[in-house]
This record gives sequence, C-alpha cells and structure tokens, in this order.
Amino acid sequence: QGETVESGGALAQPGGSLRLSCAASGFTFTTTIMGWYRQAPGRQCEAVVRMTKTGDTDYSPTVKDRFTLSRDDASNTLYLQMNDLKPEDTGMYHCVQWGRACTSRGTQVTVSS
Repeated sequence: QGETVESGGALAQPGGSLRLSCAASGFTFTTTIMGWYRQAPGRQCEAVVRMTKTGDTDYSPTVKDRFTLSRDDASNTLYLQMNDLKPEDTGMYHCVQWGRACTSRGTQVTVSS
C-alpha cells in the first residue's frame, strides 16, 4: 500500500512562504495520483491540491495562485510550495495517494504573527 513521509512544516508569518516535501515509497509513484490534504484544529479534512499521472494539477480555490505542486519522479518526491501564507492556512498537511484524505502522519504548518 505504500508510505508517505512529510516534512517542511513550520511556524511562518502571514505573507511568508514554506515548502513542504513528501517522500513516497512502496508503490509506483509515477502512475499514482498524488496530492495534499490539510486539517485545521476542530475542522474537517479538506483537499488542497492533487496532481494526476500526466502532471495536471487541481487546486482548491482557497490556495489557487498561492500554492504550487510539483513532483520529482526520479526521487519519488512531491513538493508543495506555499507562498503568501495566511492564518487560515494553519493546519496539519497530509501527502497521500489521492482519496486517502488525512490519513498520513502529516507535517504541521502554523501561520501566525
């Protein structure tokens, strides 16, 4: 079934940037739809962005034009570049095979001044 390990979460100021990384193993990364979900305290898990096998991306309207998803198939790594961060971006970010929602360990992003 595979595994994903996220990193890069941190405390950032509003307007700042962070880059999350996701190392995948145990499944065929290049033929899998991958993406990020997030969950803020007291709120439901929400989809942030996904990338299809052909490289097309589908962003949530709440992050479109601020976040950029990319992947490195040679290293089985998924990246999420997050710019112009807002307090409402705070939450645990999960990198998963699409559809698995907030089931991985995740990495915490906190946006606060």
